[in-house]
Amino acid sequence: MTDDREKALAGLRAEIDALDTEIVGLLARRIAIVDRVIVIKREHDLPALIPSRVEEVASLVRERASEAGVSPDFTETVWRAMMDWVIAYEDRQLKKPGSDDGVA
Repeated sequence: MTDDREKALAGLRAEIDALDTEIVGLLARRIAIVDRVIVIKREHDLPALIPSRVEEVASLVRERASEAGVSPDFTETVWRAMMDWVIAYEDRQLKKPGSDDGVA
């Protein structure tokens, strides 16, 4: 791309970068809550994967995406990837009491 084209995108790229920073912060908050969920699951001998909850979350995000004018398919794909990672993380943590690798 020429410099003019790059300059034309600079402002929007800065907005995207700022939004990405917010999203990372939200992900950090979500993982902090997941860490609290792990404590409860450990106390009540619950598994990392609860399929009904996965489907409930997928349905909710599809609905919210549709309401927001975002592709429900795209949103569900992103959430399912995140949920797969979280389930694997929970599973590792449930097998190793007291460990925490959520930052990695």
